[in-house]
Amino acid sequence: MTPLPQEDRYTFADLLQWDDNVRYELYSGVPVALASPSDTHQDISGEIYFQLKSYLRGKQCKAYYAPFDVRLFEEDGESPEDVDFVLQPDLMVVCDKNKVDRHGVHGAPDLVVEVLSPATARYDKIIKLSLYQRAGVPEYWIADPVSRSVSVYTLKNGVYQSPAVYGSNASIPVSVLGACQVDLSTVFP
Repeated sequence: MTPLPQEDRYTFADLLQWDDNVRYELYSGVPVALASPSDTHQDISGEIYFQLKSYLRGKQCKAYYAPFDVRLFEEDGESPEDVDFVLQPDLMVVCDKNKVDRHGVHGAPDLVVEVLSPATARYDKIIKLSLYQRAGVPEYWIADPVSRSVSVYTLKNGVYQSPAVYGSNASIPVSVLGACQVDLSTVFP
């Protein structure tokens, strides 16, 4: 692994130059290394991705999975040197193809799904929840392998409402995708 230069603040331009296999997110210019996900994490995110991808076949929206950078607050015309928030959600759906470029997504995805792990739970439940709300992500899911449930936050007037919580035998309606539903009985078998 290449050692990081000692800077006070990093940007997306720095991330693009780092020549190692470690994945990072940037929080206000502070890099946070991401650990590899567990097999349970992979099973959960893989099944949700499969269901979303199957539903979206032939439609305008597209599902993506990590590692895929999201530059939540990037404005049109900004360069990588201007971007200091970069996240890698486990899954996302983007309906505006103009938000996708060769480096990932700039702006808010339509749906973001994070799968909790011991190392990421605090970020997912507090920090990312706040960032996704601030960026205007319309729908945010937090999948919890321990409770075998998914908490669904929907944005109303710029604020996430109290989450609807779905158990392991429920089907979740994906509000940003119309008739799409995710069957949790196959996500948490």
